[in-house]
Amino acid sequence: MSEPLGYFTFVLHSHLPYVIGHGRWPHGMDWLNEAAAESYIPLLQAFNRLAAAGRPTGVTLGITPILAEMLAADTFRQEFKGYLDSKIQAAREDLETFNRLGEGHFAYLAQRWEKHFWELKRVFSEDFGEDLLGVCRRLMEAGMLEVITSAATHGYLPLLGRDTAVQAQVKQGVATYRRHFGRDPRGFWLPECAYRPRYEWVAPLADLATAPVLRKGVEEFLSENGLSYFFIDSHLLKGGRAIGVYKDRFEALERLWERFAAQYEERPEDQEKSPYQVYLASSAPQTKRPVAVFTRDPKTGLQVWSGEWGYPGDGNYLDFHKKRFPGGLRYWQVTSAKADLADKSPYHPEWVTARIHEQADHFVAMVTGILADFRAAQGRPGMVVAPYDTELIGHWWAEGPEWLYQVLSRFHAGAQVKPLACGELLEKAAPRAVISLPEGSWGEGGYHWIWLNEMNAWTWRHIYPAEQEMEELAGLYAPDPDPRLQDLLKQCGRSLLLLEASDWQFLISTFSARDYAELRLVVHHDDFRRLAAMTRRYALERTLPPEDWNFLTYCQQRDDIFPDIDPHWWAKVQYPPESA
Repeated sequence: MSEPLGYFTFVLHSHLPYVIGHGRWPHGMDWLNEAAAESYIPLLQAFNRLAAAGRPTGVTLGITPILAEMLAADTFRQEFKGYLDSKIQAAREDLETFNRLGEGHFAYLAQRWEKHFWELKRVFSEDFGEDLLGVCRRLMEAGMLEVITSAATHGYLPLLGRDTAVQAQVKQGVATYRRHFGRDPRGFWLPECAYRPRYEWVAPLADLATAPVLRKGVEEFLSENGLSYFFIDSHLLKGGRAIGVYKDRFEALERLWERFAAQYEERPEDQEKSPYQVYLASSAPQTKRPVAVFTRDPKTGLQVWSGEWGYPGDGNYLDFHKKRFPGGLRYWQVTSAKADLADKSPYHPEWVTARIHEQADHFVAMVTGILADFRAAQGRPGMVVAPYDTELIGHWWAEGPEWLYQVLSRFHAGAQVKPLACGELLEKAAPRAVISLPEGSWGEGGYHWIWLNEMNAWTWRHIYPAEQEMEELAGLYAPDPDPRLQDLLKQCGRSLLLLEASDWQFLISTFSARDYAELRLVVHHDDFRRLAAMTRRYALERTLPPEDWNFLTYCQQRDDIFPDIDPHWWAKVQYPPESA
């Protein structure tokens, strides 16, 4: 078989904050239910369709550890079925209303929604056995899919205040993956593609700044834990303007960016490096081994990320924002990217199929052209890596899962571009060049400002002392065999991991669920402080009053995650950084 023109992979990053036991609607459990109904199940159906035809998906699917814990929980299974029942009932009530009002087209759409949710419930229960992780596992075992891991609760690694905190996020990510998938992970999704090299670090808040301390590069933690690759945005590799991935979707970020734009300095573009090949990244000679780094392709990225002029903004597609209440079902099309809710036209599902096929053709042609240009210039196959938030494909863009299926089917039908997951790409590429990377993320401006700005700086003033307290507690008591003391330490660790989730800063910056995010951060901070105080008291007295044990049990039951958590992760850095 002749060598292909090049290779392609979709990288789908699946993540939600922990919501079980922390609200339902409008913020909480229904986030998970919506993502499962609109993104996870439709995408898994698309993967199964490809697998049934003997076609490996070539998809690299990231599932964050905290999302995996939620999808595996009995609470999710029960809540999700109840959610689908509520949508079926909402469709029936809408149908009755539309029929009574003589709204024939809307009645047709309501009937369509009822059938849709009935079929989702059947697929979840019968085809998938109420086990979405099990479907992923079977696809992996058949060689049809590669699943990768991430930081435990999607902590924003460059801003975490201590190396033990980063270490715990990575080690819990690896441990959770092993428990759910029965193997070691090869790849790791850095939350928000946020990277920091080794250097003398100072806390980014003036009132908490201390003497500079040597901090390890993020890639060092991946290397030490047997991980082979991670992902960055193109500006970290080449310089140039950071494209960003969120600003188009959140009006609050547009306003926030206007204030930060004056501080943004674009790095000169390095013409020698290419996002269409893989490199090895290292920021320290002591690294056990360099870790491969894949780069997001900027050209294909905007075609899907942009709700304004990318595919999801097509006027024929189902509009995300306009919903009919109380049921929350959607009956309108995008109409135009600039149309306000009052100007949205009724949705016509029969109009979208042609657009999906046209845009799949366009995307395939774009990827093929990129790889043809690389092959002509370099004389060897290149690769296009196209990362997206999984929830974009389906939840934000209802037609996205079918579009993705059509794209992959076209690649398989042709011979020029071969879909391969990143683990296989790494074997094909055999990277040799070791490079250093600057600090940054895939957020607008390419740095940390979405996760550290005037609106959310206060969150880090609670996180940093908690990280120090956890390190001290673990250093003192992790070796103690007392099972009750270990239970207290482990729950301290769980509360700290939940406190560190990057979701809280993001939601505060975007105003999309600011009150909820602030409340959640305060809850986990207060939980941690009480649990830490209980741990110190029990270590000294070996007894606690009944109400304290009741509080521990309450936290364990509500935040029932990470049974394999290990307090030793916070006690000391496994491989401490050494000055050159």
